Amino acid sequence: MTKIALIIAKVFSNIVLVFTFLVVMLTVFLTGYARGYGNGWNGAVGEYQKLLSDKVSSTTKPSATDAPIRYPLSTTRSSLWGGPQLWDAVNKSRVEHGVNPLKQKDELCTIASIRLNQLLELGKLDGHEGFSKLPTDRPDLKWIFEEYDISEFLVSGATSPQNAVDLWLNTLGHKKLLTGGEYSFGCIYAQSGFGVAIAAY
Repeated sequence: MTKIALIIAKVFSNIVLVFTFLVVMLTVFLTGYARGYGNGWNGAVGEYQKLLSDKVSSTTKPSATDAPIRYPLSTTRSSLWGGPQLWDAVNKSRVEHGVNPLKQKDELCTIASIRLNQLLELGKLDGHEGFSKLPTDRPDLKWIFEEYDISEFLVSGATSPQNAVDLWLNTLGHKKLLTGGEYSFGCIYAQSGFGVAIAAY
């Protein structure tokens, strides 16, 4: 009986040892994969943005509100402006309407960047569907939605930053971006006539 118990204990301990080894190896693999993917992605984005900034001459320095560069820019008029120009136009309009300019928050820029990429991939507006799904689709971003009261403002087909502002001004719901004094923070990304403004308080 004791011999059988020893054999069972030995087999059980071997199984535990093999299982522990597999878990450790899987953890090492997943950690390496995640780091490698992250480094590769960041490197590729950085290289492409550097390449683009070398090709496009502009008096406005790129900032954190620049649109994410995932598609080659076309030669249309709407591609000659981006996030920084739209950010300036929005804040100028807010001041003209007697409300505070927005202060940039990097976490809101993360949301604006993701949303602009979604719209560029889709090729049209999505009725804020992607925005409403973000807290569940991206659990790592849920804390942002819990910390702020966030609103999204979208525009497409704008030919200039001022045209985008005018389109927002002529829509009752979107007008709040330019006249809503409750908003204190924000971030704007824009590319190829699409604009995403994230405002929060």
